[in-house]
Amino acid sequence: MARKIIYIVGGIVVVLLIVVVLLPFVIDANRFRPEIESSLNTALNRRVDIGDIRLSILSGGVTVENIAISDDPSFNTGPFLKAKSLNVNLELAPLIFSRAIHVTGLTIDQPRVTLLRSPAGRWNLSTLGANQTQTKNARAASSANTSSSGSSPDLSVRSFTLKNGTVVVGRTGASGLPHTYDQVNIKSSDLSYTTQFPFELTARTPGNGTVKLTGEAGPLNSQDSAATPLRARVEIKNLDLKSTGFIDPSAGMAGIMDFSGTLNSNGRTATSNGKITATHLQLVPGGSPATQPVDVDYQAAYELKPQTGQLRRGDVHIGKASADLTGNFNNSGAVASVQMKLTGQNMPASDLESVLPALGVTLPSGASLKQGALNANLAINGPVDKLVITGPVSLSNARLTGFDLGSRMASLSAFSGMKNVGDTEIQMLNSDFRVAPEGIRSDNLNVVVPSLGSMTGNGTISADHKLDFKMIAHLGRQSSSSGHASLANAAESGGIPFKVQGTTSNPQIIPDVSGIVGGLANGVKNGNTAIPSNSKDLQQAVDKLTGLLGRKKKPQ
Repeated sequence: MARKIIYIVGGIVVVLLIVVVLLPFVIDANRFRPEIESSLNTALNRRVDIGDIRLSILSGGVTVENIAISDDPSFNTGPFLKAKSLNVNLELAPLIFSRAIHVTGLTIDQPRVTLLRSPAGRWNLSTLGANQTQTKNARAASSANTSSSGSSPDLSVRSFTLKNGTVVVGRTGASGLPHTYDQVNIKSSDLSYTTQFPFELTARTPGNGTVKLTGEAGPLNSQDSAATPLRARVEIKNLDLKSTGFIDPSAGMAGIMDFSGTLNSNGRTATSNGKITATHLQLVPGGSPATQPVDVDYQAAYELKPQTGQLRRGDVHIGKASADLTGNFNNSGAVASVQMKLTGQNMPASDLESVLPALGVTLPSGASLKQGALNANLAINGPVDKLVITGPVSLSNARLTGFDLGSRMASLSAFSGMKNVGDTEIQMLNSDFRVAPEGIRSDNLNVVVPSLGSMTGNGTISADHKLDFKMIAHLGRQSSSSGHASLANAAESGGIPFKVQGTTSNPQIIPDVSGIVGGLANGVKNGNTAIPSNSKDLQQAVDKLTGLLGRKKKPQ
C-alpha cells in the first residue's frame, strides 16, 4: 500500500513537472502584451513599446525583449529609456486564471537612459509616473508647487533592479556635449507612493571614477519624480573634473575629486555636508596642477526650484594652512556660478606654495618659499569655468630660497652699489590682485626687502606666464663713491623706475631709462639732485648712465 502511495505521488510530481515545462509552450505570452503595455503606460505615464514576451514559470514572471519608454515630448522626441530586456515578476495564478497582472518585481538589463534638464531646472524624469493632468500642469508651469493636490497611483513594486546601464545627462538647448555615465546599477525594494524604500546606486563616472549612493527614498512623488524625498550617503572616488563635461575644456579647470558625505532632500530643499578632497587641482588657463591636495569640509543648502544654494561653511585646508569659504551659488544657468568670500589669516606660505601653480603663478626656477605668513581676503565671482578672484593679499617675514633678487637687479647697481644677497628675505609684500582666465593683475604692489630697499608698482602676469610690471625701487645706499652718491641721491628722492619682464620662471629686471633720465633732470631742476663738482665724479656718473643705456665708453 505504501509503495502504491509513493508511485501515485511520484506520478503527480512528474505530471506537474511536465506541466511546468510545457506550459510556456502552451500559453502564448505575447497575448498579454496589450495588458502589460497598458499597465506600464498607466504606471509610468509614458508610451511603452515592448518586443517579444517569454513566460517563465520557474522564475515566476515574463521576460520582455527590446523595451522602449518614450521621453516627455517637451524635452525630447527620442526615447527616455531603451533596454535589451525587462524581466517582470508576476503573481502567476491571477495571470493564468483571470488574466490579472500583479507586478512584484522589475529587472532592467543594459538600459540606456537619457536625463535632460530644462533651463528652468526641471528634469524629464519629473513627469515619469505622474498622472496626465499633473503632467499637463507641470509642462504649463514648471514652477508649480510639488505639494499640490492629486491622488497617488495605487502602485508598488516589491523589488527593482537596473543592471549594467548607461545614463546620459544633458540640458535642453545646450550646446555642450552630454555627459555619459556607464556601469550604472540600481537596487531597491518596496517602491511605493506611500512609504519610504531603501536603495543603492553605483556608477562609473567619465575618467574611470566611481560614485555610490546608499540610503532611503520616498514616498515617490506622484507629481514630480525628481522631487521624491531622500536621505543618502554619497561616496565619490577619482572624479575627473575635466572629463565630466560640466566644465568648458577651454576654462583651464582640472583636477581629481574625492567626496564623502551626506545628501538629504525633502523634495523642495536639499542639504549636504561632507568632505571634498581635490588633487592635481588647476583653476585657470595656463595653470598647472597643484602639488598638494586641497581639502574642504563643508555644509550647504540648495533650493531645488530656483536652483540656488548657500555654502554655509567651507573650511579649506592646504597642508597646515586653513581658510574660510562661504557664499552663494546658482545652478540655473548653462554653467553654475558663484558669489563667495575666501578669508585666511597667518597661513604658512610654504604650504600655499604648492597651490600657486593652480592659479597660474610659478616661482622663479629653483626658488622656493621656506617661511612666511600670508593673509588674504578674496571675493570669488562668476561662472565656475571662468572664475574671477579679487582682493588684497599680504605676505610677511618670508624667505625665498634659491633666488637672489640682488643679482637680478644688478642693472640698477649704479644707483646704490648693491651686492648679491643670496636668498631673498621679504619683510613685506602687499598687493590688490585680480585672478581671471586671461591672467593676473597686481595693483598697489609694495615689496620691502631689507637687504635692498622697497619697491612699488603694478603689472600683469599673462595666462602664458609672461610678466609686464612697471615698478619704482627705493634702494638703500651700499657705497659712498661720489659717482654712486650722485645717482643715489636721485634714487632716494624719486626712486628708480624699472620694468619686470620675461616669465615667472625667469624674470628679467630692466631699468626704465627714459624714466631714470627724466627723474634725474627733474631732480637737478628742482635742486634735489646735486651735480658732481669735479670732473672725476662727473665722469663716474656719466659712465654709470652710459652703462644703463647699454653703450660702451669710447677709448681715449
